[in-house]
Amino acid sequence: MANAFVEDLRWRGMLHDIMPGTEEQLSKEMTTAYIGFDPTSDSLHIGSLVPIILLVHLEKAGHKPMALIGGATGMIGDPSGKSDERNLLDEEALSKNVAGIKSVLSRFLNFDSKAENAPVLVNNYDWMKDFSFIDFARDVGKRITVNYMMSKDSVKKRFSGEDGNVGMSFTEFTYQLIQGYDFYYLYKNHNVLLQMGGSDQWGNITTGTELVRRMTVGEEGKAFAMTCPLITKADGSKFGKSEGGNIWLDTDKTSVYKFYQFWLNTSDEDAEKYIKIFTFLDKSTIEALIKEHQESPHLRLLQKRLAEELTTFVHSKADYENAEKASNILFSKSFKEDIKTLDEKTFLDVFEGVPQSEISRADFENGIDMIGALSAHTNFLASNGEARRALKENAISVNKEKVTENYSLSNNDLINDHYIIINKGKKNTYIIKVL
Repeated sequence: MANAFVEDLRWRGMLHDIMPGTEEQLSKEMTTAYIGFDPTSDSLHIGSLVPIILLVHLEKAGHKPMALIGGATGMIGDPSGKSDERNLLDEEALSKNVAGIKSVLSRFLNFDSKAENAPVLVNNYDWMKDFSFIDFARDVGKRITVNYMMSKDSVKKRFSGEDGNVGMSFTEFTYQLIQGYDFYYLYKNHNVLLQMGGSDQWGNITTGTELVRRMTVGEEGKAFAMTCPLITKADGSKFGKSEGGNIWLDTDKTSVYKFYQFWLNTSDEDAEKYIKIFTFLDKSTIEALIKEHQESPHLRLLQKRLAEELTTFVHSKADYENAEKASNILFSKSFKEDIKTLDEKTFLDVFEGVPQSEISRADFENGIDMIGALSAHTNFLASNGEARRALKENAISVNKEKVTENYSLSNNDLINDHYIIINKGKKNTYIIKVL
């Protein structure tokens, strides 16, 4: 029996593996499903958006989503997709990371809702912290054979020596058992029947379904599994990273402007795929957008809509509008006036990484000639001679307006009372900061 939730995921390209009987279960009744998030950092990056969106889709379909933070499993490290051992975190770092991830997830799932299918947040440290090794070995380890555990791809690859792998510690080997026990615990105590996750988690998830079956003797222990594909980029590079590293969901790690720009700079091929995966737009809207984009790709309609939907979803409508405004200002014909309308934080986000040089307010008040601004006061250019040549070649702009050697910097050029943008040609940008 086809299920609308599963069919929607299938159309969006968000379904990789699904255990037989899962669709029937989802069609039969409201079902509680969970996804685990390991606290390897105090935030989540856009690689975690797919599982978050899966949980939101689940809730919209009338089912009950549960987010599990791996306070216990985070102490061990998941070997899936890893070629070497993770560094173990101490309890203080782990506690900080757990709090950070709770904060991020709470922006997308209302854990205070009173609805029947209200989202639930749990931490597996709560039930694992008092579980003795002997009890775990007797009650859980006894149920699953080493042969079964060794058959999982995540384990086999580490033992085979592929890609420079150097084996696996007993600590990491136990990870799939602990994750499997999570499923059993949630099954028994919260009636959780389905675990979802990335396709690299299939081995761990099916260990959980097997553990539920084997630990519910005399009962009909039925548990289900579903995974989504790992997101890739068309050019083969890693999804979710820019030149500056990961794209995070928190503004203190990745500015709203940089987040917006990441989606805006998506390739046409990736944009067609991502608009289905990362937005909640319906099928007819998305198909119309793709058709319109293919007819006029230079307008980049898909990228613009993708950036709008994602920036609004992860941050806010106001944040999106500010990022769009900042992006448009860079190409504005009235740049000098428009750039002054940006608040200082957004201005600095836009020009993140651009070299800066400082000039004291006292020196500035006396007026700065362009030769001095380019050379003696800032060292942007190597010498007065180079500065003079650049000015004669009409290569220098102040706040995107061409200037000559006779021009002097004044308070009228200041943006946010502190900054002046100097360009040499199209590619070399410098910021003078007046303090």
